[in-house]
Amino acid sequence: MTAVRLHRALAGSLLALALGACSSGPSAPAGTPSGGASADARITIDGFRFRPTDLTVRPGQSITVLNDDSAPHTVTAEDASFDTKAIGPGASATFTVPSRKGSYPYLCSIHQYMRATLTVG
Repeated sequence: MTAVRLHRALAGSLLALALGACSSGPSAPAGTPSGGASADARITIDGFRFRPTDLTVRPGQSITVLNDDSAPHTVTAEDASFDTKAIGPGASATFTVPSRKGSYPYLCSIHQYMRATLTVG
């Protein structure tokens, strides 16, 4: 191997090693509780249901809502502390959860049988 090829191989190996050291490793899927609260909170609407039906988040955390359904939906707190307004099919919206800890039941204001709970802990 020539000196140039050896230098390039060594540089490539060092770069791969450095990039691997910067990796944070695998992360939990969005919306998955980790230590009691999710890192990247997400609610998915599919089949006229909220998934997950119970989600624990940190006070003031942002939540992304993905509407994977064929109809518009909302994520509306029963106590009116948050409301995404209508989210069209295939669209998304983001809202910030209350800063007060507690349990926040929510529903779709268009399809009021769709219900779930957000826990701020």
